[in-house]
Amino acid sequence: MFSLSLSEILKILPAILIGLTIHELAHAFIALKLGDDTPKQLGRITINPIKHIDLIGFLLLLVAGFGWAKPVIINKEKLKKPVRDDILIALSGPLSNLLFAIVLVILLKAVLTLIPFHSESTFNLVVSVFLAFISINVSLGLFNLLPIPPLDGSHIILNILSLKSIASARIYFRSGSYALLAIIVLERITKIDILPLGRAVNSVVLFLLGLVALS
Repeated sequence: MFSLSLSEILKILPAILIGLTIHELAHAFIALKLGDDTPKQLGRITINPIKHIDLIGFLLLLVAGFGWAKPVIINKEKLKKPVRDDILIALSGPLSNLLFAIVLVILLKAVLTLIPFHSESTFNLVVSVFLAFISINVSLGLFNLLPIPPLDGSHIILNILSLKSIASARIYFRSGSYALLAIIVLERITKIDILPLGRAVNSVVLFLLGLVALS
């Protein structure tokens, strides 16, 4: 879901697992609140990361630096307003990651303000762990907001297209999915950021830290 070296991924593995869990749990929870209990029946209303991890997607994340979690299955027929609710469910995932990043920034400010650090190494460790969690959640949030299938942000366009033409929606989903895969592969091969996600993440993280005078 984001381009990282294997050593970097192993260092921030807990942040990735927690970020993915929060993301998928948000999808499942909002679906339940909007009338669809399918995710609950499938055991997705849980903080257990094992329930949310897709084995192939997770292995690819470790090996190639990008991957995915297990999608939350919903039944649109159980939703009161299928178009609106599907969009809300889709956006809840990335927005939950961004909200969690904000909470972490506030918590980091509180920790640095209230706890005296007698060792520079301990201070650096605490800050680096917080920054890893904050960066990962901002990455998950921004990446999944992109309007490219099968990412969450594409649900807005997909639902609009579906109202006019199911065939057009299917073409958009299929071509968009291939395009996203091609972009990821090209970025890995050329080392060029076709999607400037890294710069966007850094800007958002610095902005959030700046709000509490930490940047």
